Amino acid sequence: MERIERIHALHRILSAARYPVTVQRLQEDLECSRATVYRDLAYLRDYLMAPVVGNGEAGFRYDHNDDAQRFELPGLWLSSEELHALLAAQQLLVRSGGGVLSNALAPLQQRIEKLLDEHAGGRRLPVERVRVVPHRTRKLDETAFRAVATAVLDRKQLSFEYRARSTDERTRRSVSPQRLTHYRDNWYLDAWDHDRDALRSFSVDRITAAKVLDAAARDVAEDELDRHLASSYGIFSGTPKGWATILFSAKAARWVADEHWHSQQQGRYLPDGRYELKVPYSAGRELLMDVMHYGSDAEIAEPASLREQARSLLGLALSNYER
Repeated sequence: MERIERIHALHRILSAARYPVTVQRLQEDLECSRATVYRDLAYLRDYLMAPVVGNGEAGFRYDHNDDAQRFELPGLWLSSEELHALLAAQQLLVRSGGGVLSNALAPLQQRIEKLLDEHAGGRRLPVERVRVVPHRTRKLDETAFRAVATAVLDRKQLSFEYRARSTDERTRRSVSPQRLTHYRDNWYLDAWDHDRDALRSFSVDRITAAKVLDAAARDVAEDELDRHLASSYGIFSGTPKGWATILFSAKAARWVADEHWHSQQQGRYLPDGRYELKVPYSAGRELLMDVMHYGSDAEIAEPASLREQARSLLGLALSNYER
């Protein structure tokens, strides 16, 4: 048991005890030496200002005449395992999203490392062993990202310049932000577009010159947001126009069966070992890209229109190698 766990356990024992607890019992409960018990008692009393009273012969307890019933350990108390998990999660945030959160999260990393250093005997943590490899992330404008996040959480309207990736057209947009969505290592803003009088999703990496306005944002009900923006496959939102049935080879099934493609997906193993996956979709573009990622191990069975789109795309791709 490391020090942070022992201090927490010691606090629980003394808080629950109606009579002084002997050092021998504390040794047994904390699984440590007599000297360690005394060091932890001193740390609890002198550093954390706990109302510890007693001696080595009679035992120790909290002074119930001094509001000890209400004494709680100060600050954030987590086990070493919880701190390790928090540090790993923090590394994920720092190293993903183009590093846009690195500066904001630096104090958190320092605090976590300090807690681990204090309660784990000064042992250096090999943070470099937590490796995050971003996949196809896009570079973000940190100033724009902060403005978007502020507008979403403060419920304020937002004005920005947007350069559409599909057309390369640059426009000025005024929106009521609804949600900030992290999808496939990239950030998207779900918002009510006042000029178009409709819900839209914007890729945050295409947003520049963002300005939080004084006007309050228009709130759209969660069920409407989900119906319009989250009901169909992936970030290409809209009312689903159908279901796609994809067949994966027995080899690919070992991966696909454990993957989350959509909240309403339906999957089953076929008698021959292949895997059948059904997902609702609106626009087929992203779904087709995902299916083609599996190459010859995937086949769109239905609907016929989506199957034909896949056939055409594969034909165009093949033609690039026939020149």
